[in-house]
Amino acid sequence: MKRYFALLLTIASCLTIQMFSATNVDVRYKEGLTHGFLLLSTTDGKPIAVGDLLQTAQGSHVTSHLVYHFHDGSLQDETTVFSQRRTFSLITYHLVQKGATFPHPMETWIDTGKAQVTVRYTDDKGNEKTESQHMKLPSDLANGLVLTILKNLHAGSPLPQLSLVVATPKPRIVKLSLSSQGKDSFMLGGSPREALHYVIKVEIGGLSGLLAPLLGKQPPDAHIWISSGEAPTFVKSETLSFLGGPVWRTELVAPVWTTTGQPASRDATTEKH
Repeated sequence: MKRYFALLLTIASCLTIQMFSATNVDVRYKEGLTHGFLLLSTTDGKPIAVGDLLQTAQGSHVTSHLVYHFHDGSLQDETTVFSQRRTFSLITYHLVQKGATFPHPMETWIDTGKAQVTVRYTDDKGNEKTESQHMKLPSDLANGLVLTILKNLHAGSPLPQLSLVVATPKPRIVKLSLSSQGKDSFMLGGSPREALHYVIKVEIGGLSGLLAPLLGKQPPDAHIWISSGEAPTFVKSETLSFLGGPVWRTELVAPVWTTTGQPASRDATTEKH
């Protein structure tokens, strides 16, 4: 009898549909012209890729282009277009992951205006396949926007729950639950600084969500550090690389000159003339 009731409770939990209200984050700090240099490494500190974050704004629309070039020749290229009128709102999203680093090369497109999500991927047999779906996309969709949203949160205010389209490879929508772990210290040129530590948990939901921890498929929590103050900025993150892949660490990096007092680019420029 106990097993019978336990089974009923499990089935009821699986059939229960949770209704989430979209919570768009207010724009406190508008995004503009940006070029950031990034280093991607394993959690034990081994560098695996260098990246560039290029961002431009035209009116209320912002285009963010984040590209990583891996040491083994692989590529991760992410382009996010969003609006920043009163709140942040995703317009289009495009992600490319290809090369030896990625067991299953994948390309994902999201068009919120058309409510369309397309995923092109390579299966275990090396066959290229495409999944394209017309989906009801929530207004709080955060693909490519998580760092921007974290920079704009009000200190002490309740943290929002965000939506995210993930490719499994079939596209589906999951929820992101945010929590704050207080402040962590870091050093900058010998000067002590502090960064807000956020933890992001993926809430898969439904039957898949119930079974994910049992099957070892629950994604690990993401950790992101944001330096607060008058101009909040990203400091570091430790996030899942791809479904079933390792956790990667992303940090800001400064240029290193090859010759004291003289950058390598000067010699390259001289050779061109």
